Amino acid sequence: MGLISGLLGFLFGNGRNVVRETAEVFRENTEAGAERSATMRAQAMTQFGAEFHTSGKSGFDRFMDGLNRLPRPALALGTLGLFGAAMVDPLWFAERMQGIALVPEPLWWLLGVIVSFYFGARHQAKVQDLQREITATMVRAPAVVANLEALDRLRNDTPGAADPGHDAQQKIDVAQPDANRALEDWRQLRRP
Repeated sequence: MGLISGLLGFLFGNGRNVVRETAEVFRENTEAGAERSATMRAQAMTQFGAEFHTSGKSGFDRFMDGLNRLPRPALALGTLGLFGAAMVDPLWFAERMQGIALVPEPLWWLLGVIVSFYFGARHQAKVQDLQREITATMVRAPAVVANLEALDRLRNDTPGAADPGHDAQQKIDVAQPDANRALEDWRQLRRP
């Protein structure tokens, strides 16, 4: 009995649990992990709350913060409004778009700079890359159309697709196929 109580006292005595401490080497203590996770979430929420804490800001600072949050929703809602206007009154919309077509290119570049101020220079670079890609695609369009037409002429259901043209040797080869010894032997065997 003394041996067992000594062994149990060694394993669980003095406020220690050797089995638990050994198991925690191989597997995280779930309760301690949950406590750490809760602490981390509480600190993150405190940090997020401090971001929107307005007691130290003046009215002008709050106004500017609100103003800085307007461009994205304004552009999104304005674009949706244009779609709505195009459906409700197409003539009114067409008149406005004709006016936009008369805007000079330097003014479009200025608008691009202003938009990139709000949304980052990456937007401008992507638009210019897209314009270059569209231009390159348009340059390749006639060659692609010609290739598609050439491929369409090669289809087996197109009349004259197997026409050898002016090549006399091909015409002879098509009209008089080569002798096939295996086929001739097979025909000899099949004759009664």
